[in-house]
Amino acid sequence: MSESADNIQYKVVVNHEEQYSIWPADRENALGWKDAGKQGNKDECLAYIKEVWTDMRPLSLRQKMDAAAKKS
Repeated sequence: MSESADNIQYKVVVNHEEQYSIWPADRENALGWKDAGKQGNKDECLAYIKEVWTDMRPLSLRQKMDAAAKKS
């Protein structure tokens, strides 16, 4: 990894399916993504995602599975 890459500040972003990613902090978010409230270096942002994104299933799948479980 280059030394300049170590200095990049990132932000954690989340989409409507509650899936997380990191994005350079100085860039506008990609369409469909919003700030999750965490900024820092790459390792800090990835650690935050690991802490908060405990269920990797998209929100729509979780909702469908919950609805199916309630019908049983």
